Amino acid sequence: MKPLLHRLGLTALLLLGLALSGCGYNDFQRLDEQVKASWSEVLNQYQRRADLIPNIVNTVKGEANFEQETLARVIEARSRATAIQVTPETLNNPEAFNRFQQAQGELSSALSRLMAISENYPTLRANQAFQDLRVQLEGTENRITVARNAYIKAVQEYNVLARSFPTNLTAMVFGYQAKPSFTVANEAEISRPPTVDFGGGASR
Repeated sequence: MKPLLHRLGLTALLLLGLALSGCGYNDFQRLDEQVKASWSEVLNQYQRRADLIPNIVNTVKGEANFEQETLARVIEARSRATAIQVTPETLNNPEAFNRFQQAQGELSSALSRLMAISENYPTLRANQAFQDLRVQLEGTENRITVARNAYIKAVQEYNVLARSFPTNLTAMVFGYQAKPSFTVANEAEISRPPTVDFGGGASR
């Protein structure tokens, strides 16, 4: 009797496994991990940018008569962006995700403004340390764009699975909701890296 029950149990598990595979359950697990990995890379690059900012600000502070309001905006924007607590739940909370997007977009805007104004100061343009920081910042902004685009693609694949039949039934049963992505307006704003003009012309 026990061997029979054992075989029936194994058969039931096998059938359950096949059913879950056929309804997209495994695909949800795979794509969810892909979204998380892509998001981690976005956060890594944003952190890289945040770590560069104190050095940039300190270098600019040494420039006589530099616009203090512009510096203050960068410092405040960095503070707001780094103060937001990002958790795995953020990926399933459109409101929290949008707050994060907005804070990072404000920081991008403040940095772009600072870099544009710095072109009006010849000694800053001639400062090798500052120019090195600019190159690092531009490289980081490009990495952010690449990482963010990978995240957008991963979310798109996940959301298509969550909304398509019959895998949308699996999504309803297991509570897999569509994940938020970067909005079009925000995408246009935060994907614009600071302009670097080594020819000494004014940035726009």
